[in-house]
Amino acid sequence: MFLLGMVSAGLAQNDNKLKGIEKEFEKILEVTQAPGFAVAVVHGDKTIYAKGFGYQDLENKIPMNENTLLAIGSTSKAFTCALLGQLKDEGKLSFEDSPIKYVKELKFYNNELDHGINIRDLMSHQTGIPRHDVSWYLFPSYSKDSLIQRIQYHEPFTGLRQKWHYNNFMFLLQGVIAERITGKSWEENVRERFFNPLGMERSNLSIEELEQSTNKAIGYELYKDSVNRKMDYYRIAGMAPAGSINSSVHEMANWLKLWINNGKFNGEQILPESYVKAAMSSQAVISGGLPDKENPDLHMSNYGYGWMISSYRGHYRVEHGGNIDGFSANVAFFPSDSIGIVVLANQNASFVPRMVRNMISDYLLAEKKFDWLAHYSEIKEKRKEAREKKESNSQRAQNTKPSHKNISYKGDYFHPGYGTINVSVKGDSLFANVKRNSYYLKHHHYDVFDPIEVTEHGIDTSETGPLKFNFSTNDAGEISALNLKLEASLDPIEFIHKPEVIDVDISKLKAYEGEYEVAGMLIKVYTKKDKGLYLFVTGQPEYQLLASDKNLFLLKGVDGYKVKFAEDNTELSLIQPNGTFKAIKK
Repeated sequence: MFLLGMVSAGLAQNDNKLKGIEKEFEKILEVTQAPGFAVAVVHGDKTIYAKGFGYQDLENKIPMNENTLLAIGSTSKAFTCALLGQLKDEGKLSFEDSPIKYVKELKFYNNELDHGINIRDLMSHQTGIPRHDVSWYLFPSYSKDSLIQRIQYHEPFTGLRQKWHYNNFMFLLQGVIAERITGKSWEENVRERFFNPLGMERSNLSIEELEQSTNKAIGYELYKDSVNRKMDYYRIAGMAPAGSINSSVHEMANWLKLWINNGKFNGEQILPESYVKAAMSSQAVISGGLPDKENPDLHMSNYGYGWMISSYRGHYRVEHGGNIDGFSANVAFFPSDSIGIVVLANQNASFVPRMVRNMISDYLLAEKKFDWLAHYSEIKEKRKEAREKKESNSQRAQNTKPSHKNISYKGDYFHPGYGTINVSVKGDSLFANVKRNSYYLKHHHYDVFDPIEVTEHGIDTSETGPLKFNFSTNDAGEISALNLKLEASLDPIEFIHKPEVIDVDISKLKAYEGEYEVAGMLIKVYTKKDKGLYLFVTGQPEYQLLASDKNLFLLKGVDGYKVKFAEDNTELSLIQPNGTFKAIKK
């Protein structure tokens, strides 16, 4: 630790233009209450500054340094695009190729996308498909192939190449394309093609590797703007090509040198110069990019390949941010000025990387210094006021209650592009359970509930977000679906209700066997060995009966139809959308 500190001090003295900036950094820690951050600055092919501030481990007061490993989140995307840049230079693909050429099982939402999307669209976020991030974030999978199967159910919000929209799944797809061409995993490709030649010896590609490393940061969230709480590492699993890299500012500085020097590092051409120029050029327009109060002195807002492009105070800037549970990052460079800046922080959804980057930019570009701390405080206050105003203007209807008893909401709710949400009852409360989290469902109004995450700290019912769980009914009045507004640009996404079924021993099912009659119509109920209970009416298909409660059965594959047997098995009731009909046992 002492030796690392000496290295930090030495590097910190290499550029007089940064004199006095560390006092500003300490103020940033104080104002944002961030546990810590690390920063490195590159000029040409030299690292002129590298140092850590605050703590990598707040509880144990272990200092952050330039070699501390942190999650870099979506700043990993430039690595994934760069793999394809190399493969293009090797003649193994064209950016105009359809991704289906390499991933044969791939399907999109419609024929237009199947036949129109090319690799360039994936790299520049121009597919017209919104993020659908809940699909991977709450329903993670270690299988890249299984995640790709979900893409065909992800609805677009606009036509191909009509509007820019960020999409992590399209970067997963790029990683898999590289895998199919090279016969190596995305992880192997990144390690062999970038980490090794760039000397990024401690950088890794998974939480499992991070946990086995030394000198690694713990991630934190600032709870209610006052308390730093430790966050578990998020295992991005199969979505790795979109943002799984863990690195240090010391090693990320080498990645920046590669870009500043037209794809060369230590004299070796690692990235084709033609690709470097294309990646940092405008491939898509994000927005008009006019300066505003939150982004003063910022013009243009475009996207290249894994990089965002803007003009900062007249200087061409290429950058990308990253956020993953407990960590925030920003990697930026000014090609015309040969300056690169990387900032990694162990604070969730933090302003720190952007503030530090902008402060350094002002110092090094000899521009008039902007008061970024005051700017941050102003933004924070405005957002707090907006949040309070929104809460006070809530459209919540008073004195309503759910339309059904809790047990009616139980069961699995499924969407093929996402996964299964299980709703369970504990005591007098409803809970929604997904692969990664559990949520207490606090009644909002009618059949609408607020999901509140269950954490190791308990359930804080004062913290509710904009997402609502909206249950709907079928013609029979039964809970049939759960609707979630997961994409602002799309209608709510519908998860179909599959009521819970229970196993009943075949010997007990035999008690229901027999012939039942209603209005001259004969209903036969019988069992099949090891297959359960069945119902048959002449002229209709055979229906399998699935037990959902005592003496209550659902007709498999038929929504809204149930059969309820009397306690003494002398009659059954056919419960249908158009009424309930009793049949007497013969």
